[in-house]
Amino acid sequence: MIKCIIIEDQPPAQRVLKKYISDIGNLALKATFADALSAIDFLKTNTIDLIFLDIHLPKISGIDFLKVVKHQPSIILTTAFSDYALESYEYDVVDYLLKPYSFERFVQAVHKVPTKTSVFSKKNKGVGNNEFTDVVFIKSGYEHIKIEVDDICYIRSDADYTEIHTKDQRHLSQETLRYWQEYLDSQKFSRIHKSYILNISKILKITGNQIQLEENILLPIGRAYKEDFMSSIIK
Repeated sequence: MIKCIIIEDQPPAQRVLKKYISDIGNLALKATFADALSAIDFLKTNTIDLIFLDIHLPKISGIDFLKVVKHQPSIILTTAFSDYALESYEYDVVDYLLKPYSFERFVQAVHKVPTKTSVFSKKNKGVGNNEFTDVVFIKSGYEHIKIEVDDICYIRSDADYTEIHTKDQRHLSQETLRYWQEYLDSQKFSRIHKSYILNISKILKITGNQIQLEENILLPIGRAYKEDFMSSIIK
């Protein structure tokens, strides 16, 4: 089950979401909030997989919520305004639903929410209760291709799939970039851009807003990610 909450101040929009959520068997609605601050308090003591988030909210906006809550669950934005679509994707939202949206469009958005059931992995126990993936199997047609995690140079998001780049090969995965960000060891892999995750061990040098990897690969650093990225590698 995907545990979700609604952050929406308009009762009619709340009713639509509640109806759509109830019609999907694997969604479990845990709470509904009319403002983001109340939801932030709820998230301090509750684990949620998905948030349906309006943008125009009292007290703080949905965009400000994305800025404040650094480790938020998956987000599907629901709004009557298209102006924020580009900015919102800098915060890695799963989808952007423009009101009024159909049930079919709602289902499409929910199907993009990452789960940890579609990629097989071998686990290597880390410190304490942490478990870090050291091998992944990517589904390709009727086959599952084994990839050593240490061989991954970077992962790039491209529309509805991601590209996993090793030194010599490129593999396509149906999992989202958010999925890989949560799935891989954050001590080894870092999100540097809305479209890129890289293997920190592959970095040769950083110049301005560009990172050079082995094999003369250049990757951009997004402004929304630069501060966290630099602080994570410069101790």
